[in-house]
Amino acid sequence: MTAHDSPPVEETTHTDPATLRRSVAAGAVGVFVHWFDWAAYAYLASTIASVFFPAENATAGLLAVFGVFAVSFGIRPIGALVFGPLGDRIGRKRTLSIVIFVMSGATLVIGLLPDYSTIGIAAPLLLVFLRLLQGFAAGGEFGSAASFLAEYAPRRRRGFGVSWLEVGSLLGFLAGSFVFLLLSVGLSEAQLSSWGWRIPFLIAAPLGIIGYVIRTKIEDTPEYRALEATDNVPRSPIKELFRHNKKQLFQAAGLMTMMHVPFYAVLTYLVTYETDYLGHSSSAAAALSTVISLVSLVLVPVFGRLSDRVGRKPVFVSAGIALLVLATPAFLLMRTGLVGTWIAALVLGVILAAVLGTYAVWSAEIFPTRTRQGGLSISYNLIAALFAGTVPYLMTVLISATGNTLVPGPYLMIAAVVGLVAAFSLHETVGTPLLTADDVSSESADGSRG
Repeated sequence: MTAHDSPPVEETTHTDPATLRRSVAAGAVGVFVHWFDWAAYAYLASTIASVFFPAENATAGLLAVFGVFAVSFGIRPIGALVFGPLGDRIGRKRTLSIVIFVMSGATLVIGLLPDYSTIGIAAPLLLVFLRLLQGFAAGGEFGSAASFLAEYAPRRRRGFGVSWLEVGSLLGFLAGSFVFLLLSVGLSEAQLSSWGWRIPFLIAAPLGIIGYVIRTKIEDTPEYRALEATDNVPRSPIKELFRHNKKQLFQAAGLMTMMHVPFYAVLTYLVTYETDYLGHSSSAAAALSTVISLVSLVLVPVFGRLSDRVGRKPVFVSAGIALLVLATPAFLLMRTGLVGTWIAALVLGVILAAVLGTYAVWSAEIFPTRTRQGGLSISYNLIAALFAGTVPYLMTVLISATGNTLVPGPYLMIAAVVGLVAAFSLHETVGTPLLTADDVSSESADGSRG
C-alpha cells in the first residue's frame, strides 16, 4: 500500500460526539494553561524586571527578563527530545498528563517566589530555574496535544478539530492579557510590583490541576491504540524519525517558523513595542492585545474549516503572501498614531489566524503515526527556541542598536519567506488517513522502517 491507503482502523473506528468533546478539552486545556502563563510573564515583563533584578538600570533589567524568556525556550528542544519520542512509545495521553503537571507546579512556585530585595541573587536564579523547568515540560506539550487532536478528529473535519489547539493557545493569551488589563487598571504601580504580579501565576496552578484530571480520564487515540493492538508501537521512535522522516522535519520546521515569529511578535512583543516605542499606555496596549486575541480566536476555527474544504496549501500560502507584502507597511502605519496601530495590528492578527488554522494540522498529516509526536515536538520546539522565544530580546537589541523601530517588519517578512518555501515543497494532505499500512507493517515493527 502507499502512504495514502487507508488501514482498517480508519474505516471502522468511529468516535462518539461526547468522546470527541472530551478529547478537544484534553488537548486544548494544557496549551491554555501554558500560554496563559507565558502571556502573563510577557505582559508583566517590566514589573518582573523591577522585582527580580537590580533597579540601577531599567533597560538592563528588561533585557534580563526577556533573556530568561528566551532561555526557557532554549531548553524546550531538550524537553521535545524526551517527551516527543516518549509519546510515540507510551502514548499521547500519558505524556499530556505528565507535562501539564510539571508546568503547573513550576508556575505555582513562581507565584510564591520571594523578590530580589528579600533573598538577593537567589531570586533571579530561582526564577531562571523554574522557567527552565517550565520550558522543559512545555517541550512535550504541543507535539502531544497536536497528535492527540489530529488522531481523534474526523478525517473530513481534521483541520477544524486540530484548530482547537490554537483556540486553547489564544484563549490562554486572551485570559493573560485580560488579567493584565484588570491589574493595570485596578492596581497602582506599587501594588502591582508588591503583590499584584503574582496573581496570574497563582491562577494558572489550579487550572493545571483541572487539566491534569481531564487528561487522565480520556482514552488514548484510536491510531495509537491500533499500534498497541497490532504490537506495532515503535521501540525506537527517535531513531525511526531521523532515519526516515528528516524531510518532514524540515518541512514542518518551515511551516512553524511562519507561525512562531508573527505569533510572538503580534501577541507578546507588540505590547512592549507599543509602550516603549510608540508611547501608548500599558492599558491601551493590553486592550489592543485582547481585541487581537478575540478576533483570532473567532477566525482560527474558520480558517481550519476552510482548509478542510479548499485544502491546507491555498489557505497557508495566501497567509504567507499577505504577511510578506504587508508586514513592513503595517509597522509604518503604526507610526501614524493609535488608530493606525489598531488597524495594522488587526490586519496582522487576521493573517496570524489563517496561519494558526492550518499549520498544526498540515504538520501532523505529513508525519506517520509511529513518529508523529516526536516529529511535531522536535520541529516545533527547535523553531521556538531559535526564532520565537528570542523575538522580544532580539527586537529590543536591534531597535536599540539601530534606532529603527521598523525592525520587526523585515523580520516578519523573512519568516514568511521560510514558510512559503516549506509550503511549496509540500503536497496537499487534506482528507488523507493518518494511520497507514506502513505504520502497522512487519517492517515497521522490527524497526527497519519509520
